Amino acid sequence: MDNRLSGVLHVLLHMAEMDGPVTSERLADAMQTNAVVIRRSLAGLRRAGFVVSTKGHGGGWMLSCPLASITLRDIHEALGAPPLLAVGHRHHHPDCLVEKAVNAALDTAYRDAEQLLLQRLDGVTLAALSATFHRGMTGARATNWETQHGR
Repeated sequence: MDNRLSGVLHVLLHMAEMDGPVTSERLADAMQTNAVVIRRSLAGLRRAGFVVSTKGHGGGWMLSCPLASITLRDIHEALGAPPLLAVGHRHHHPDCLVEKAVNAALDTAYRDAEQLLLQRLDGVTLAALSATFHRGMTGARATNWETQHGR
């Protein structure tokens, strides 16, 4: 199961809460992963124009456009548009008429499901996710990485 989209969305929402650049190491700590994983994930987003990075003292990653202008589908595509469905076909007997009929029906269902999912991803912005996050913080008053992650 590919969880890069979920992870990157998580990272982007943390970045949105920061007043300035945030290092890969700090993001990696929040995500309980390695900084190299963060840099690799954010590289595609930098190419797409969603984030920028600066080097040196005080450097790090920052969002480069408003949250309202970035959809979940945009992020999915910036990550290379990995498959959304983790199901496949049987291809043991390509000349079998039953296998052909089954695969054709599944192709249609999978294609329709993927199109619906892409439409749904296209309808949700990072601003909407941020608003949901902030509603959850009301009363909790999480002010640092640890409390935001329930630590």
